[in-house]
Amino acid sequence: MAAGLQTVIYPVKDLDRAKALFSALLEVEPYADEPYYVGFKAAGQDVGLDPSGHAKGMTGPVPYWHVTDLRERLAALLAAGAELLEDAHDVGGGRLIASVKDADGNLVGLLQDPAA
Repeated sequence: MAAGLQTVIYPVKDLDRAKALFSALLEVEPYADEPYYVGFKAAGQDVGLDPSGHAKGMTGPVPYWHVTDLRERLAALLAAGAELLEDAHDVGGGRLIASVKDADGNLVGLLQDPAA
């Protein structure tokens, strides 16, 4: 089951410049500020900046669908013809992410938070 789009991650080349831009846009300070990821929470959305995004095949912002069973949804997308970009892996605290590309080149992310 998908709970909707709640996270968007942008690939960035200059993390400091991107952090300043999104801080100005969202009018909040980051909740996560690491050399490998900067995250903001604003208006019920999670906005992330990934300085390794381009190297992972991200060609633009990636919307992440929040799902209850990431591996099941990932298998369904691959069976439907999606191309794997980033296999399921834990990014900390039990949060799983993965991403695929559809036949038109659109990127689709999946995100599963640990059970409460």
